[in-house]
Amino acid sequence: MTLKFFDKLSQNFIELLNDKEECNIIIEVDQEQNKKTFTAHSAVLRYRSSYFSKELTNTVPSDDNNRIITKRNISAQIFEIILKYIYGGIIDTENMDTRTMYDLMIVANKLEFEELSEKLENHFIESKASWLRTHFTFVYHSIFKHNTFKNLEKFCNDIIAKHPSIIFESVEFTSLHESALVSILKRDDLQMKESEIWDYLIKWGTAQNPTLPKKLEEWSDENFMTLKTTLQQCLPLIRYFHIPISDAVYKIKPYKKILDKQLWNDLKQHLILPDQPVETIILPPRLMKESEIWDYLIKWGTAQNPTLPKKLEEWSDENFMTLKTTLQQCLPLIRYFHIPISDAVYKIKPYKKILDKQLWNDLKQHLILPDQPVETIILPPRLVLKQELPARTNEPFSIMINEEHASMIASWIDNRLTSYSSRDNPYEFQLILRGSKDGFAPITFWNICDGHANTIVITKVKGTNEILGGFNPLAWDKTKEDWIKTNKSFIFSFNHGKIQKSILSRVKDENHALRYPYFKENYGPYFGCDEFILNSQVSDFTQDTLSSCKNSIFDYYEKPIRTTNDHFSIMNYEVFKVVKKSI
Repeated sequence: MTLKFFDKLSQNFIELLNDKEECNIIIEVDQEQNKKTFTAHSAVLRYRSSYFSKELTNTVPSDDNNRIITKRNISAQIFEIILKYIYGGIIDTENMDTRTMYDLMIVANKLEFEELSEKLENHFIESKASWLRTHFTFVYHSIFKHNTFKNLEKFCNDIIAKHPSIIFESVEFTSLHESALVSILKRDDLQMKESEIWDYLIKWGTAQNPTLPKKLEEWSDENFMTLKTTLQQCLPLIRYFHIPISDAVYKIKPYKKILDKQLWNDLKQHLILPDQPVETIILPPRLMKESEIWDYLIKWGTAQNPTLPKKLEEWSDENFMTLKTTLQQCLPLIRYFHIPISDAVYKIKPYKKILDKQLWNDLKQHLILPDQPVETIILPPRLVLKQELPARTNEPFSIMINEEHASMIASWIDNRLTSYSSRDNPYEFQLILRGSKDGFAPITFWNICDGHANTIVITKVKGTNEILGGFNPLAWDKTKEDWIKTNKSFIFSFNHGKIQKSILSRVKDENHALRYPYFKENYGPYFGCDEFILNSQVSDFTQDTLSSCKNSIFDYYEKPIRTTNDHFSIMNYEVFKVVKKSI
């Protein structure tokens, strides 16, 4: 049997933190008037933190054998929490304000406390979704600055895909990190026209180069090349072949110099003869020429050694050996024997000293006598797949509500005190009927929805843009003509479609929860007595003002979901079947 007493152990270490006698580490944090000094034990820091273990290795002890670590970019408040976590393994978030918690997550990530960082990241997504949405632009910029919060990245990109204006129309759009823009453009479900995406891409690219002329007609070839270089990671992600001809002519053509020549020629052909095949391969940015991979490898390697001379002709043998050591894991992965002779001469030869002698000799021989055997193992060419990017899926699941509405409705179904987020909503809303597609006749509702259980009816009121709805856990049955009993139905409203202005009203009298009427050619969904009914005497819910949603004298539901008892007409309505998502 193993007996574990972690709580007592944690408390003992917290007490050790407060014992200054054995401390041999001084940590200075924060700036100006907020500066603060903390003390700690080197043994605890070394074994609890890989980050501080490396810091201590590079820190020289003072005369009194203390080591001093300075972290001015960490606030005293956050570091005090971190230090208690290092010693006691406990973080109390109950009384912590949300912004402090977010800053703690960022610092925990920076200091390589992966477990703490990941738990806080998931906590934000599961419990602080509303705060994330309120501070969306700030959050989005910060997660890409650190580029490690993949769950938050997906959470934000899921929102942007459905509501792109939240980032594309923000004042900080042009300061968006390139990796953030690339991650958005990769989405197949981005709810924007492709030509609009192109407009924003050009806007972002030109903003990164403020010296470019304001008037496009004044641009030189060098100016276009500057923009092309800036957008090199993004340009392959545009779905050019799904842009209408008018937009291609007026929006793409003026910038044709930033496109590859073959792409522009194929695009012109596609606009004239859309059924003819094209040669263009729209590739993900990771697929490039082998000589380009070599260029980036050298760029990365030299950046890791900033003391190397800027001019290659000034390099010593020791300098080449430094670069070779840095790239030792990467050099064997280059496909040297698939690089054209001109690139090998002008790009590989200047760095031949970082290659193994046998490899360089074999490469020279291969360039002159490609059919002769060599001793070096020749890696196969990289697999390049033809990949034409598909059209983005721009049709939302509903034309009246969004994922946030659906998540709140799902929480009502499950009787939760707090709303699901769009990320953890366990239900899928499957469209059964849409008035604008299937018609607004009452009998159409009964014919299409007959037999379907667990359904949500959503309608929009003409003239007010109110969204009204109801949930029926039982199956609609066009053969029945009676009151239907259930204690799980409810009705609701979103004033002007806003989540914050929702009203939920659950059934009070389960014996009169729903009514399946006799006159199904006049009545559609029917909740309670007058609490929520779609009604039409001309067989079209949009053509007369007979639908009602008011305070019934019988009080079959808890409360009215409108502030008026006036009858109304509708603009549209939808019915969804609510089903559990497959795991």
